[in-house]
Amino acid sequence: MYHPYFRGKQFELITIREMATLLAEKNFVPVIEPVREALGGLSKTLTAVCAAGGRAIVIVNPYHGDHQDDGTSITSLLQEGFDGSDNIAAGILLRSDMSVDDVMACYDHHAHHHPVLVHAGFTEPKALAARLEDGMTELMNVFVEDHAKLLYRKHFDQSTRILVRDGFKRQRNADYPPLEEFSDLHVTYGDLGMAGFGDFLTVGDVYSEGGGPAYAVAIHLTFIDPDKDDVMYIHHFVSTTKDTPTDPAGKFAQALAKLIAKLESGSSHILETDAIKEFRGLHAKGHFPGLGYIKKLSMKHHIETLAYYLG
Repeated sequence: MYHPYFRGKQFELITIREMATLLAEKNFVPVIEPVREALGGLSKTLTAVCAAGGRAIVIVNPYHGDHQDDGTSITSLLQEGFDGSDNIAAGILLRSDMSVDDVMACYDHHAHHHPVLVHAGFTEPKALAARLEDGMTELMNVFVEDHAKLLYRKHFDQSTRILVRDGFKRQRNADYPPLEEFSDLHVTYGDLGMAGFGDFLTVGDVYSEGGGPAYAVAIHLTFIDPDKDDVMYIHHFVSTTKDTPTDPAGKFAQALAKLIAKLESGSSHILETDAIKEFRGLHAKGHFPGLGYIKKLSMKHHIETLAYYLG
C-alpha cells in the first residue's frame, strides 16, 4: 500500500528502525536508497524490519551518495545477511543512462532477491516491457511520478504498480510558506490504476549531502484535512529569526512555539501522534535535540498520520 522512499542517511534509517513495528502492522514497505559508504546502519535497519515481520526494498544501484558508482557492497550485504529472506527485496533504480540490457543484467543478477523495478528517468519502457512480458504479472514496478507519466506506466499495467509522488517542495528554510498542499495520492492512487502509493516524506526528492549553517529552522508537519476531501497538507513552522547562522536552539524554540500555538488553536487537523507528544515534551523541557532529530520526528509523524488514515 504505502511505500515511503528514504535516502539511507542516519536519521532516515533510525526512523525506519523505530517505526518497524508500525510499518509491518500496516503493510507499509519502505524503499531505501543507501547513500552512505558504511552499511552497518542499513544492516541493523533491515534486521529490525525482518524481526518485526515487515518488508523493505533496498536499492542496489543508488543514483546518489557513496555507492553511485558501485553498488556491489549493497548486493553483498543482501546476499550474506538476508539470503533466502522474503522480507527484503532488491530494488533496481532505472535511470536515463541505463539500457534495456543493463536493466535485465541487474535484474537477472538479483533474481533470488525478488527484484523490484524503480522507474526514475529510464527512457525505453516499451522495449523493457517486451523483455519482461512473461514474468510481468509477478513483478512490482515503482514509478517516481515526475519521471514516469501515464503513457510510460501503461506499458507495465499487467504488473503490481506503485506510484511515488514528491509532495515536498524543497526550499530554503526561510522561504517556506506557513501552509501548502502536499498530496492527494493517498486518496486517488486506486483511481489511477495503482496498487499502492509512496512519497519522499517531509524531506523531498532533492538530494543534498548535508546543509550548511541554518539561518532559519523549520518544522514540517503533514495533516489530512477532512473538510477538503482528505487532501494532505503540510505546515511549515519557521523560526522568526532568519538572518544569522547562529543559535539553532533558539530558532528551534521559536518554530516549536508556533507549532504548539497551532496545536492549541483547536483548528490544526494535526493528528496527536507519538511524534507530536515528543514535540510537546521538547517544548515543556525547553530542549533542543538537534536538527537531525527534528527531521526524524517530522518523518515519524508523517508515517503515523498515514497509518491512522489508512486504518
